Amino acid sequence: MTVALITGATGGLGRALAFEHARRGGDLILVARNEMKLASLVADLHHQCPASRVATVTADFAKGHTAAQVYQEVQGFDWPVDYLINNAGFGGQGKFIDRSLAADLTMLRVNAAVPTELMKLFLPGMVKRGRGRVLNVSSSAAFFPGPEQAEYFATKAYLTSLGNALWQEMRTTGVTVTTLMPGPIETGFAAAGHLMATKLFAPGTGADPAVIAKAGYAGMLQGKLNVVAGLPWWMQVTAKAYPILPKRLVLKVVEELQRVRQ
Repeated sequence: MTVALITGATGGLGRALAFEHARRGGDLILVARNEMKLASLVADLHHQCPASRVATVTADFAKGHTAAQVYQEVQGFDWPVDYLINNAGFGGQGKFIDRSLAADLTMLRVNAAVPTELMKLFLPGMVKRGRGRVLNVSSSAAFFPGPEQAEYFATKAYLTSLGNALWQEMRTTGVTVTTLMPGPIETGFAAAGHLMATKLFAPGTGADPAVIAKAGYAGMLQGKLNVVAGLPWWMQVTAKAYPILPKRLVLKVVEELQRVRQ
């Protein structure tokens, strides 16, 4: 059986990815910071997918050296990780100069540094075995700069750029690195980042996390470079046309979408 390590496993998309893997008969190492939510997810997985083995690691990536601690704990399971799914991340609203330095540095760590650390730790083993899959959950935010969410958009642009470069570097190793770039999803992400009142994350406008998980997981198995899923038609058009569109116009549109609805 293949073993998938999923970070941010108890969130909407992480949970959907866990079930997507388990339903295919795979084993799971679930990483999240809330022990009670992890226990609840494990119980649901055992009920619906009893053939899958499930291990958990409790970790708060906002704290230093957590990625290394996760790696060390996973080594104790003696389960070679076949699929690394970097799903953990969070957003936040507000002007760059108004947000606290601590908040933005924490976002930089969780959204960008931790996935980098985990790939540094797990990729060598995959390459040595000659097989493996990585799925980095980025965002359609990677296509644009994001006024009012400057740090979040920047971290996702970094993760996308890194993943795309590693996809090329890994081409002869038997290991693939896929970047998932979804649009708004109906999960707890928007509520946690205080984004529910913005036009972009208005309730009922996001995609079903199960649909995004299925698309991302399938793309990972196929070794795709990028998987874009759940974008409204206008975002798809804008993303494709962004290189030739007037940048000031795009920035104005994105800024308006981040504003709180009146």
